[in-house]
Amino acid sequence: MPETAPLPLDPRAVRLDASAADRDDAIAQCGRVLVEIGAAEPSYVEAMLERERSISTYVGEEVAIPHGTLAAKDVVRHDAICVLRFPGGVDWGGERVTVCVGIAARGDGHVRLLSELAQILMDPDSARALREAEEVSEVLSLLQPTQEDQ
Repeated sequence: MPETAPLPLDPRAVRLDASAADRDDAIAQCGRVLVEIGAAEPSYVEAMLERERSISTYVGEEVAIPHGTLAAKDVVRHDAICVLRFPGGVDWGGERVTVCVGIAARGDGHVRLLSELAQILMDPDSARALREAEEVSEVLSLLQPTQEDQ
């Protein structure tokens, strides 16, 4: 299996005790975190909301992966993800979401990020561990496994 680069996750972009009024609020919070860590310009938040209006980013296992539209890739400064955990859950078009993994990617970088995230999240044990994580270090080890973890 080819070795992949670790997911671009800054520890400052992990928030484990978030709460959101609704889906749009949760997406906007993800976008603001990506802006805070310097991965995207503020207009990227609206592009994330626009993407959600065209197609749901819910992927199952109480996880959504909000990301911007292709047109917004020019306002992305560098590839990054953020992880926001909503212990109280967020209604996501009739599905319950407790974890949002926001993505900002230049070019077609989002394809690699989505693929790597899907591999992790399709494993119910990994998805559960992400939902139940209480320490930033747990999230980092799940999404950025070292060679010894693999």
